[in-house]
Amino acid sequence: MAQQTTSADRIAEAREAAQLTQRQLAARSGIAQATLSRIEQGLRPAKMGEIVALAWALGCTVDELTGSSVVKGRLECAARATDQSGMETMRRELSHYLELDAYLEDQGIPSQI
Repeated sequence: MAQQTTSADRIAEAREAAQLTQRQLAARSGIAQATLSRIEQGLRPAKMGEIVALAWALGCTVDELTGSSVVKGRLECAARATDQSGMETMRRELSHYLELDAYLEDQGIPSQI
């Protein structure tokens, strides 16, 4: 039976793909290196705020780190790029903002539009 990929695995893989050490990611995300180590080892689950910070620091989406998304099913893109960006790039960038918006809403923090 194949072992299921965990958030800890996804976070470690994303950090390695970004060619960052835990210390470098700690500096970028504001999360202590010791905490990152425990998260990556699966000794401590990452809190949603930490996952959001890690996603931003790693240039990936919350969905990519958790394997689930509260907004992915609602995300539809219709855009025109002027800088040769592809639809997948635009979808990914938009996903960052929508995931953050959903997190803030879940925490009871109103948007400042």
